[in-house]
Amino acid sequence: MALTRITLPERVRAGEIVEVQWLIAHPMETGYRADDLGQVVPRDILRSFECLYLGERVVRLSLYPAIAANPYGSFTLKADRSGPVVFRWEGDHGFVQQEERRLEVI
Repeated sequence: MALTRITLPERVRAGEIVEVQWLIAHPMETGYRADDLGQVVPRDILRSFECLYLGERVVRLSLYPAIAANPYGSFTLKADRSGPVVFRWEGDHGFVQQEERRLEVI
């Protein structure tokens, strides 16, 4: 499991636009780099990220080998109701990671 950092306010007012930030520790190997012995380091990238708020997709990204290690992203969403915010990453070699946070709307 990869280390993630997710920044999401715990409580917001109804209708407020909030910034969400995420970072995931991942090497993002392109498959083009050679190691010290001249062997090609196998490709290992995250291919996609999506976020669902109250079960509805609010953002979906396709990621490519040119993205730096430990990818970071941010986006905004409109806080309508209290509920779960689900973050999901998928990558090479069957990598799947999902994190969930709760957004409280007052």
